[in-house]
Amino acid sequence: MDSKHIFGGVVAAFLFGFVVLYSSRGRENIKASEKNRSKKTLKSSGNGVCRSNFAGNTDVIIVGAGVAGSALAYALAKDGWRVQVIERDLAEPDRIVGELLHAGGCLKLAALGLEDCLDGIDSQIVLSFAAINKDGKRTAISYPSNASGRSFHNGRFIQKLREKAASLPNVKLEQGTVTSLVEENGSIKGVLYKTKAGQELAASASLTIVCDGCFSNLRRNLCNPKMPPELYNAFICAIDKGNIRTMPNRIMSASPYPTPGAFLIGDSLNMRHAVTGGGMTVGLSDVVLLRDLLRPLNDLSNAASICKYLESFYILRKPTAFAINTLASTLHIVFSSSDQDPSRKEMKEAFFNYLSLGGVFSEGLMALLSGLNPDPLSLVFHCFAMLAYAVGRLLLPFPTPKRMCIAAKLILVGSGIIFPILKAEGIRATFFPATKPAYYRTPPVQSTGDKETGK
Repeated sequence: MDSKHIFGGVVAAFLFGFVVLYSSRGRENIKASEKNRSKKTLKSSGNGVCRSNFAGNTDVIIVGAGVAGSALAYALAKDGWRVQVIERDLAEPDRIVGELLHAGGCLKLAALGLEDCLDGIDSQIVLSFAAINKDGKRTAISYPSNASGRSFHNGRFIQKLREKAASLPNVKLEQGTVTSLVEENGSIKGVLYKTKAGQELAASASLTIVCDGCFSNLRRNLCNPKMPPELYNAFICAIDKGNIRTMPNRIMSASPYPTPGAFLIGDSLNMRHAVTGGGMTVGLSDVVLLRDLLRPLNDLSNAASICKYLESFYILRKPTAFAINTLASTLHIVFSSSDQDPSRKEMKEAFFNYLSLGGVFSEGLMALLSGLNPDPLSLVFHCFAMLAYAVGRLLLPFPTPKRMCIAAKLILVGSGIIFPILKAEGIRATFFPATKPAYYRTPPVQSTGDKETGK
């Protein structure tokens, strides 16, 4: 290993030790309080619970039967909720995205009891990845701790999830296009939709969960659009006319607008660049979290209190979403930039060689990328360790004025990439969740007489 690699390794190791020392002391109390909190609020109500004292025949409407929607329908139905799923097209999707489920996503799938959906669809076990630079140099990047992911045809996987959800007696899966949310006194009471035959129908439920993907036409009702005020009216007008031209790759940080009776998850809520293949892992992680938050409840009719309680979802999802989103955006920006800028070219080469160091460096990044260890501090460490490594490569063996100039620009460019991403994801909610009131939300007090247990 040459002097450049040694310098980069030493700097990165020093940063790693500092972060571990700081995090082990500073976060000890937060972890303890989080453990106590989960004991109080995330008690399982068990499968087979019959929640019968509701108005109407449906407890939860789910708009969209993709990966997140189908998995959520199954999870909620297993906990006893009566679920109606409305999907615009129940035919097998034919697409070239959503074909990799990282190791962390596989664990979430197993936690939902859906691991058998990976069988019978010609899915392939993924143990590692190969990174190849333009000069033909290769390096292998493996999942840590012998973990593995799966690669498959997205459409086959979704169909298995839909079949699994539809197999439960308290799930109603139908094809239709949801045209609007039904609002009454500030709360969402259900949806209006058109069936495949063109018939217009209404469906009502205590909670409506929107997860109809990146092309959602309901997002504008439940999200805060981030754009200049001067463009807002034109944007809404274009949505209403349906003439927006879109591309499959979108990046959108989560910016929900809490609305009683309605909820957003999946790509409807949050999207990242597809370069790292982390979308399904984030979506399934959201499903597990939402299921656990709803488990202590036996009544969803008080929309205002449920909405306030579920605000904690957006704080608790941050670690996984932050790690995968930030890495996806960072890698996209780094590798899509032109080589004409010496600092950006050096950044690409430094990243490739950083992965070649192996050990804690490549395994740490893979643990973040795959959702196995979604630790925000670990991500920050790796980002700045890579930056320090890149600077070390430039300044050794001798820091010429030209190299020092490129190194200074590299630091500016690197900081200009990472800090806006950190800001968009929410620094306070990610690194200091205990300072957010929503972090301490507990289930609303409900009458135990509303719940009957059975099988």
